[in-house]
Order: sequence, then C-alpha cells, then structure tokens
Amino acid sequence: MKNDYKSGFVTLIGRPNVGKSTLMNHLIGQKIAITSNKPQTTRNRIQTVLTTEEGQIVFVDTPGIHKAKNKLGEYMVNVVKKTLNEVDVVLWLVEPTTFIGAGEQHIASQLKKVKTPVVLVINKIDSVKREEVFLAIAAYKDIYDFAEIVPVSARNGNNTDELIQVVMKYLPYGPQFYDEDTVTDQPERQIVAELIREKALHCLQDEIPHGIAVAIDSMKTNKKVMHIDATIICERDSHKGIIIGKQGNMLKKIGSTARFEIEKMLEMQVNLKLWVKVKKDWRDSDFLMKNFGYREEE
Repeated sequence: MKNDYKSGFVTLIGRPNVGKSTLMNHLIGQKIAITSNKPQTTRNRIQTVLTTEEGQIVFVDTPGIHKAKNKLGEYMVNVVKKTLNEVDVVLWLVEPTTFIGAGEQHIASQLKKVKTPVVLVINKIDSVKREEVFLAIAAYKDIYDFAEIVPVSARNGNNTDELIQVVMKYLPYGPQFYDEDTVTDQPERQIVAELIREKALHCLQDEIPHGIAVAIDSMKTNKKVMHIDATIICERDSHKGIIIGKQGNMLKKIGSTARFEIEKMLEMQVNLKLWVKVKKDWRDSDFLMKNFGYREEE
C-alpha cells in the first residue's frame, strides 16, 4: 500500500427528499440505497464503499435529520447524532435555493456541535439557472462556516467527480478498511428487504408510506435459484387490503418489480413469495423495531 493512500468515513446528511440516496448510488455506481420520493425511506446507516487509486471512501448514510415523532423517529435521530462525530467528513446536501427554512436551520444548529469538517453539497443544479446556484451559495455561507461548497446534480452525475476530489482532500492517510471489491457491508438479506420495501413504496399510494416494514423469512439457494420468502408488515387491516389489492394484483405487482431488481443485484434467478401481516403500532414497539433490524447499538 502506498504511504500516501487515504481512507476514511464520510456521511451524507440533509432533509428528507434532497437526493441523498440518489447521490450515493451515483457515486458508487450501483443501486444500494433505496430511492423513493417519500421521505424517511432510508432507516439504517447504509455503508457503501468507493475504492479508487488514491483512497477509499466509506459512506455512512444517515437517516434524514428531523424531529422525532415516535420510537422509530427517535432511533433515527440518535443514529444521526452519533454518526456526525465519528466520521472524517460530513456532506450536507441541500437544494439550490436562497430560502433557508426551519429544517435547514435545525441542521445548522446540530452541526455547530460537531468538530468534523462539513462540505455543503448543493444538489439539483440541473433544475435551476446558474445565477440561482450562486445565490444559494451566498445564502448558505452566512449560516455556517463550511470547509467547501460543491454544486452537483446527483441525477445526471454533474460535478460528482469534483465532489470525490474534495472529499479525498479531507480524509486521513491510512490503509483500506475493505477489499477493493466490497461495495457495501449491508448483509444481503437487509438489501433484499429494502428493495422489496422500495417497490412497495413505489406501487402504493400515499396512504401507507411509512407504516410498512419488510421481514425476510427465509433465503435459500437451490439449483442456482434463490428462493426468498418475505412478509410485508403494515399497521392496519385496511392497509393490508390495499397492499394485497383486487384479486391480489397489487401484491403481484410489488413482487414482480422487486424480483426484477433482486435478480439484477444477486445476478441469479429469484423465486420470491410475499405475504402481508398486520402488526399494529410496530413503530412504537421496541421488540418489533429490533425484529425488523433497527438496533440502537449499531
């Protein structure tokens, strides 16, 4: 290993829907974080790894910073606070606007308690004129002392190479944490559960976005086919009906779109069976939260 090799941990923060998962997927070059335009999609810290000639960046994706409403909300906020002090660089993703609302002010106040260098990433620059990007930079400069400010478009990859260069600048020198071919340390089961959840979020209307979780009951390979049994958990009987749909059509649609993505990821044929169960108020139950993989100590 060359002694000028760098490696370190980077986290992405920002309000829900600002494009964190899209940016992460673009930088890594494959789909890991699930993307949906419904807020609070990313619940756990997803670690993805980008290895280049110069160094290795381990991305820790935090759930969006927001004010907690229930146990799941509290868990997500605690994860964020812990992460910010443990990483080498914080990337704060915002939209290209001069209006800095209460949510952004709240994030700025949290960042003031942190010693980690913060890079402001202004996303979605493909959606506004250049002058508006400059105005946004000027507005944000006033609320926090950023290490750097980098405008990007996560959607089309504009300026993302520049962002990687900036991140490298602030990483410490040191050996790799992971092998070259590691892309994520999320266990396969967890990624499969997330993909099924993403497809359910895409297929269902707005009524039941957050009240669902996915539990993988079993994953077994038999004769080059991965057999997966999974259960979609919802909070109400009425939701169960919506998820199953008329003559089971909605569940079939969720299953077939999820299977397609899982096959791409696992690079093998998949046989996916889905069930739906009602567990009332699972988001306020510590036991059920642990059951679905949300553990405080991680």
